[in-house]
Amino acid sequence: MTGRTRRPRTAVVTITAGRDGHLRRQREALDPGDVDVHVVVDMTGSLRLPFALEAPPVVLLSLAARERGLPLAAARNAGARAALDHGAELLVFLDVDCIPGPGSLARYTDAARRVPPATLMCGPVAYLPPPPPEGYPAPRELAPLAEPHPGRPAPPPGRITLDDEHFELFWSLSFATTRDDWHRFGGFCEQFTGYGAEDTDFALRAAKSGARLAWIGGAIAHHQYHPPSRHEPGHVRELVANAHVFHRRHGFWPMDGWLSELDRAGVVRFDRVHDTLRLLPGFGDQLQTLQPQ
Repeated sequence: MTGRTRRPRTAVVTITAGRDGHLRRQREALDPGDVDVHVVVDMTGSLRLPFALEAPPVVLLSLAARERGLPLAAARNAGARAALDHGAELLVFLDVDCIPGPGSLARYTDAARRVPPATLMCGPVAYLPPPPPEGYPAPRELAPLAEPHPGRPAPPPGRITLDDEHFELFWSLSFATTRDDWHRFGGFCEQFTGYGAEDTDFALRAAKSGARLAWIGGAIAHHQYHPPSRHEPGHVRELVANAHVFHRRHGFWPMDGWLSELDRAGVVRFDRVHDTLRLLPGFGDQLQTLQPQ
């Protein structure tokens, strides 16, 4: 889209499962002037949009959960297909627990005009503390509550930093890609079911197809607090299963920090010397020793 002067037709794609409050706060922050359609993919079959915000218009899809967990990869792919069917030229993926900061979506659409083809656009993410009893303040008042995550680039607003190396820092909770690049990258691999590793796999496959990363200054997403999903027994099973899928595809283990944390807690045995990973008996009891971060 380099060189275009008009705003590309933009879709926000959100996948959700039982987080109606998070979804309501996200929609309250969407500026209809920046978004043409909001595609919401419900993975529970029970979402009824418990709020009356008419703009931007919503396309609601339902995708059933699978035996091994929520179909996160398949849900993002389904959301992208629906967005493209509604004429989207730019796809902005926001997980349901993310609130876009003021101007964030406009910065993604501006970046789509400026970056070269085959680029994954990534905005900074700031992790909010638990909300006060009265709830989080308005989106414009969230910035003082949390700084962007220190482990990823966060250029100043208006600046774009291109990166050909750090694809392990790609997070699917907030990113954007053009219609042509989505087709070029091929979407998320649906061999991954449930929690973990599907986004790193997506980024590495994009890199093999010639992609670059672009860190988009000011396109911030404020992540609403919830306890870490990796501390839930069901998600740990999914994480370990997905780590094995990833290892078969790429030859190394993803989520090294998380797996090491779970190993120290006696939840898994992550043996780098012998290149193995397995759940340990009674791992659910050991999870109780982990404190939310």
